[in-house]
Amino acid sequence: MAAYKGHRMNPDKFDKGQIKIYLLVLPMVLLCGLPIIFIIFHAFKPMEELFAFPPKFITTHPTLDNFRKLMKASRSAGIPLAKYVFNSIFITVVVVLGSLLFSTMAAYALSKLKFKGRNVMMQINQIALMFVSVAVMIPRYLVVNKLGMIDTYWAEILPLIALPVGLFLIKQFVDQVPDSLIEAAYMDGAREWQIYLKVIIPLIKPAIATAAILVFQQVWTNLETSNYYINDDSLKSLAFYMNTLTSTTTTNTVAGQGIAAAASLIMFLPNLILFCILQKNVMNTMAHSGIK
Repeated sequence: MAAYKGHRMNPDKFDKGQIKIYLLVLPMVLLCGLPIIFIIFHAFKPMEELFAFPPKFITTHPTLDNFRKLMKASRSAGIPLAKYVFNSIFITVVVVLGSLLFSTMAAYALSKLKFKGRNVMMQINQIALMFVSVAVMIPRYLVVNKLGMIDTYWAEILPLIALPVGLFLIKQFVDQVPDSLIEAAYMDGAREWQIYLKVIIPLIKPAIATAAILVFQQVWTNLETSNYYINDDSLKSLAFYMNTLTSTTTTNTVAGQGIAAAASLIMFLPNLILFCILQKNVMNTMAHSGIK
C-alpha cells in the first residue's frame, strides 16, 4: 500500500483548486502593480500623450525626450547633477548602515541584557513612534544648530539615523531568539560582541532587511534636512534638487510635466530595485511575525 504523503499546500503543477486563490489574489496584484506600471510608462510619454484625454495608461510612442529635458535643465544649474547624486548616495549609505548598526545593537541590549532602565528606554522608543517629524522639527533644528552642524553632511545624517519603528521591529525578532542559545554561547567562552555578530545577526537577517528598506525609503526621498539645515546647494540631496527643479519648471510651462514624470521615475526606481533584491527576507519577516 502506498505511503501517505500528507496534504500539499503548494502543488508542483497547476490544480483546479488554485483557481479560487488566483481570483482572490489577482485584483490585489492589479491594485498594487498598476500604479508602478503607470509611473514607468508615464516617464516615457511624449508631450501629446501626457495631456491626452482620456489619459493613456500605456504609451504608444515611447520617447526619451523627458529625460533629455531633465538633463538639459540640470546642466543649466550651477552645480552638476552628479554632485546631487553623490550626496544622496553617500547620505543614504551612511544612514542605512548607521541606523542598522545602532538598531541591532540596541535591540540585542534591550532584549537580552539585564540592566536598570531597560523597560523605560523601550517605552520611550514606543512613544517616539507616535511623533511625526514635523512635531519635532523646531527642537531638532535647535539641537543641530547648537552642535554646529548646519551646512554639513552631519546635519543630513544624524537626524535620520534613529528609526524607532526599525528598533521595535528588530527587537521583536531578537526576543524570539532562545535564551538557552545565548547561555550556550556564554559557556563556550563567547563574549558579548561575539554573540551579537555570530548568533544574533544571522538569526535576525529578515528583520534587518525589512528595516533597511524602511530606512532607505525615509532617507532617499527626504526633503526636510536639505530644506531646513543646509544653505549650501552643493550639499543638498538629489530628492531636494528634483523637487526644486520640477516645481520651478512646472510653474508656467507645460513642458515641465515631462520633466516631473522623469524625475518621479528616477526617485522611484531605487526603492523598487531594493525591494526586489530583499523581497525574500521581507516575506520571511511577515511569516515570522505570526510565529510565537
